[in-house]
Amino acid sequence: MIEIIAGENGKGKTKHLLDRVAVAVKEAPGNIVFLDKSAKHMYELHNRVRLINVADYPITNCDEFMGFICGIASQDNDLEEMYLDSFLTIANLDSQNLTPAIEKLDIISEKYGIKFVLSVSCDPKELPECAKARLVVSL
Repeated sequence: MIEIIAGENGKGKTKHLLDRVAVAVKEAPGNIVFLDKSAKHMYELHNRVRLINVADYPITNCDEFMGFICGIASQDNDLEEMYLDSFLTIANLDSQNLTPAIEKLDIISEKYGIKFVLSVSCDPKELPECAKARLVVSL
């Protein structure tokens, strides 16, 4: 399952994402991972959540990012949910190339039972159709 929180920069997407993580920590019996472009939100996350600063790794394109996601999934059989803040930035994408990335995440989600929640910085009206179908918060 993939859920998308979309809106322009500064609209509060990260706040929504952090609120969802706080709820998931109370409900999800498995592990939770939060990927971000910095470690800025380290103290806002529960200690059960694994924060990964993607900027610490030499990821230069979306294929490398998907390999990174697969690596995280492969080392944690109890992984239930992944929260990806600033998705376009950490995956080295723009909103025009979002469809192939969502299709790959769908495959990973179905095969390994991982729920992905993405924050996407763009006007929700500009999202491709496959992303609009997964939109849960529009800011």
